[in-house]
Amino acid sequence: MKNILMIGTGGTIASRETSAGLSPSISPQDILSYIPQVESVCNVDTLQVCNLDSTNIQPYHWLLIARTIETHYEAYDGFVVCHGTDTLAYTAAALSYLIQNSAKPIVVTGAQKPIDRENTDARTNLLDSFIYASDEASQNVNILFDGKVIVGTRARKERAKSYNAFSSINFPYPARIQDGVLFRYFSETPLSEPVRFYHSLNDSICVLKLIPGVKPDLLQYLFSQYDCLIIESFGVGGIPETLLDIFYKEMKQWQQKGKIVVIATQVANEGSDMSVYEVGRKAKDDFGLIETYDMTLEATVTKLMWILSEPHTDYEKVRERFYHTVNHDTLFSQRRHAARRP
Repeated sequence: MKNILMIGTGGTIASRETSAGLSPSISPQDILSYIPQVESVCNVDTLQVCNLDSTNIQPYHWLLIARTIETHYEAYDGFVVCHGTDTLAYTAAALSYLIQNSAKPIVVTGAQKPIDRENTDARTNLLDSFIYASDEASQNVNILFDGKVIVGTRARKERAKSYNAFSSINFPYPARIQDGVLFRYFSETPLSEPVRFYHSLNDSICVLKLIPGVKPDLLQYLFSQYDCLIIESFGVGGIPETLLDIFYKEMKQWQQKGKIVVIATQVANEGSDMSVYEVGRKAKDDFGLIETYDMTLEATVTKLMWILSEPHTDYEKVRERFYHTVNHDTLFSQRRHAARRP
């Protein structure tokens, strides 16, 4: 029987009602007591690293979770991280970059209702997570929620209250669990390289979501304050004419100083492609802009935090590492990047 470490971080799954609203207060050991069926699945130890509403999760906590897994990596066959749903997709993506090539499964799960409620998704999500973490073919970082397995770099919370809160963006579901039975839709290639842990993140990153009428002066401020600016553009990606003058002025100044600009899309599915329209192609060609293609925003943010944490990382190195696939985070960007690079 597999030995699994369950790591508690708080979240709705661990919450109780208070006069001020739901607040995490149930310990991992108490959470485990609500699924006695787990005794027939695996042996479980528990450990609490923090007890937070996931709105309060910061990059520091991602590093804490990763360090905890690294410390106990040799002692266990897999790991289940209990987490709040609001930033769960960010945490799963961050762990995908902080812990790479893990032959041991790292499963992130949570719930839309506390585990002590009569009608809750928590007990099913948690038990399913242990079933998946105990399977011989499971590896790397994945989310398990509402019976669906989602690659750690591909998840997005699309529903605020429903049990099917998370979707896989631009990538198929590898597997699902139904009535305690694991069904795999495709087989993962066994990992040949040893696991690698990383220990730093650079959080000097800002996301600018474009809206019609956004003020050009905002670009100047953001360029001066952050090492990396992710611009969430419209459709397949472009820079509005009202921003072009200030964008060109600021890019020429800040790109020479090592600042990074990445173009993303506000549209969840099918990805960006700045070469399609005039509003995108010229700016991309003039500055060799990095774009996200089919990556999620959660993966984009956390991948850049990981890349930029390395000292003396120049623009070409950032580009190269950004387009290198990690835990299925991108399908097409490396090929498109190579074909269209100016």
